[in-house]
Amino acid sequence: MALLEVKDLKKAFGSRQAVNGASFSVQEGEIFGLLGPNGAGKSTTLSLICGLLKANSGKIMVDNWDVAKDGAKAKKLIGIVPQEPALYPMLSAKANLGFWGTINGLTSNELEKAIDEVLKVVGLEDRADGKISKYSGGMKRRLNIAAGLIHSPRLLIMDEPTVGIDPQSRNHILETVKHLRERDITVIYTSHYVEEVEYLCDRVAIMDNGQIISEGTLAELLKRGSEYQELTINMNSFSEEIQNTIQTLPGVEKAFSLNEKLKIITSNAEKILPLAFETIVGHGGIVSEIKIHKPNLESLFLKLTGKALRD
Repeated sequence: MALLEVKDLKKAFGSRQAVNGASFSVQEGEIFGLLGPNGAGKSTTLSLICGLLKANSGKIMVDNWDVAKDGAKAKKLIGIVPQEPALYPMLSAKANLGFWGTINGLTSNELEKAIDEVLKVVGLEDRADGKISKYSGGMKRRLNIAAGLIHSPRLLIMDEPTVGIDPQSRNHILETVKHLRERDITVIYTSHYVEEVEYLCDRVAIMDNGQIISEGTLAELLKRGSEYQELTINMNSFSEEIQNTIQTLPGVEKAFSLNEKLKIITSNAEKILPLAFETIVGHGGIVSEIKIHKPNLESLFLKLTGKALRD
């Protein structure tokens, strides 16, 4: 059963079409990944689902409540974990959660129990009375999740919750998200880290230019991209002339630069490799390293969008 349905969603800011006919559904109880480069329309789409922005057209249904017509009822079912922690630094963890619980309509009797419960979920019960200003970046991120969970939402939207934190905190957050299934919470998860999405998500939608360009389980997506391989070539100097020449080679789907490396998406790496090497040397380049990667979610993403996830 779909807890969330998004149909032909559109949102423009002036002449810029941020979301352009996006459609997807999220099934109850699943962790749903939303991937896309910067500017793809992900954050705008999430803001529309939460009711923070009004769509120009299209429909958003949360458990059969229309966000445009029954916004208050739909919003009660949604929890939000924004990119930047929405916390008051001079207050304690308990005080912050008390504020967000009250905002979300919890009574005083419900609040204390809810605070204790979500602090245990994120592993911060022993730091409940500590000021947020004394928290590490990872602890703030974990408390940010607790704030999104305080009112027991059915749908939790997590917008890049692990950016800029240490590996230990990141692993803790990933395990926390994975165990949300046990609490019957449906999750929409966005990230710049493909390995997180591969680890967590039941299904994934890839978004670019305001549209959903591919959607399915990881197995389904990888099957669609299985005909492609990714070549990474390090060289002493990169030029657009080399990239453009390799792009014209038969069998090359895309060629582009990323972090001063040449990336080639191709259906036949063994055939393209000597031709690419010859092109680079012919233009005065010196190759220092070549890697061939098996198909994965990142190579499919590169093939579909021509961009790295962090672009």
